Amino acid sequence: MKVNFGRLLRQHCQNYADSLALVNVERDRRYSFREFHLLTNRIANMMRTTLGVGKGDNVAFILDNDNLSLLHYLMVLKQEATCAYTNFRDSSQEHLSQIDHIEAKTVFLEAAQLDKYYEPLNSRGSTIVVMDPAEPREGVVSFWDAVNVASDAETRVELDDREHIAILRFTGGTTGRGKCVMYTPDNLMCIHETRFAYTRDQGMQPGLRSLHMLPLSHAGIAAFACAFMAGGTNYTLNVPDLKAWCRVVESERITHTFAVPTLLYRLLELPATSGADLSSLVSMFYGAAPMNPSKLSALLERFGPIFTQVYAASENFTPAISLRQEDHILNCERDVRRLASAGRPGMGTEVMICDEQGNEVPRGATGEVWLRSRATVKGYYGNPEATAAEFQEGFWKSGDLGYLDEEGYLFIVDRKKDMIITGGFNVYASEVEDALGSHPAVVMSAVVGIPHPEWGEAVHAEVVLRDGAVVSEADLIAHVRARLGGHKPPKSITFLPELPLSTVGKIVRRLVKEKYWKGEARAVA
Repeated sequence: MKVNFGRLLRQHCQNYADSLALVNVERDRRYSFREFHLLTNRIANMMRTTLGVGKGDNVAFILDNDNLSLLHYLMVLKQEATCAYTNFRDSSQEHLSQIDHIEAKTVFLEAAQLDKYYEPLNSRGSTIVVMDPAEPREGVVSFWDAVNVASDAETRVELDDREHIAILRFTGGTTGRGKCVMYTPDNLMCIHETRFAYTRDQGMQPGLRSLHMLPLSHAGIAAFACAFMAGGTNYTLNVPDLKAWCRVVESERITHTFAVPTLLYRLLELPATSGADLSSLVSMFYGAAPMNPSKLSALLERFGPIFTQVYAASENFTPAISLRQEDHILNCERDVRRLASAGRPGMGTEVMICDEQGNEVPRGATGEVWLRSRATVKGYYGNPEATAAEFQEGFWKSGDLGYLDEEGYLFIVDRKKDMIITGGFNVYASEVEDALGSHPAVVMSAVVGIPHPEWGEAVHAEVVLRDGAVVSEADLIAHVRARLGGHKPPKSITFLPELPLSTVGKIVRRLVKEKYWKGEARAVA
């Protein structure tokens, strides 16, 4: 179906007119819905005229959150080029590999990046757009100079909402190299229905103030879209600085935010939280990685039942499964056990638990989680092999192992690649990490299988302790044994000051694991 999204978005922005739509904290920029609509008209027109990009062209953004917020889906759907969102914190080598993969005609950069990227992008024939003032160079376009002379009239572009590829995003790659995911306008716009299906009890209404510290190129895109659709204000932070986050929550009376578990664990440890006034928060979404139930209990004790877990992925744009705020109210032991789940599917999302042959397994049995909905993407750009391997009849095969209980709650057991086989027994790394995280001295851990001459693999843990905490390896292993029994506890533990994290704050088990398998006959999974 052909859709004029410029008209749709104009109608939406008229509903909220002079209400505040966007605040860029570091650059101190504030836009009403009316201003934001006209600005994104200018950007879309600038791309079509000054840059000459359109249907069939790919454009890449290597930007901090505040600049990326100006070039998000509101603008994307007003013009015809396909826009690729890269993670600003990835390496330049990774960025250039991504640019090569999509053959980007134009690349948007922060001014501070110009020296590093100028020659490589020039040699590739890519036009460079620099966001802030920089020394003039051949082949470089000044973003604001070009935008300020562009028309703010509607572009009148019509897009096929099921066929046009509007956005490309690169997966996080915590278990392997990232892939390039393709999004249609329909994938993006179904966030409107999701806002009602999953967040009706989360205060998603005009007047909300949503703070984004996670990259808008990744999980933050859905939270950004939800707040915009609700008529609320989006606030951006560029650096994952929890002290700055606390200051903004207090000064701007933030009501909503989204975080990965590792950031919430650090929030528990941050002394500033005891002094900052965070009472304005009514909803904290978390996801992108498993949450340790013991840490979640501590967060609930400190902040109350304001949390909502969302289970989604780059391949499924909107939350497929949600553990609502009401599910975080603990009245009995069953409620406590439920905290270990990802929640229940909402209307519109099919969840199927499958065996290796793709057959649905009985309720309660463990298998691979498959998802299908309007949010499920078409596949991977320029990678038909991976698309064929991971998508089947509209379902995306998540790679997560899990089961559905009798009430329909989904429990994620582990990633398929993270299952450890030791002496013929299956050990799920996430289960051992949860047990380690229940010890009061532990902040976070990564559990992997390492080579063992008799068992094939032995369970090993790398552990980060709280500041000033002391616990012995033997005591921590005994703690896990008391919770999980004989064959699951780590056989060895290494204490470290930090663990390798992805650019969005998820623990990268692959990097922990591969150092133990160097030189071994078996390759790292």
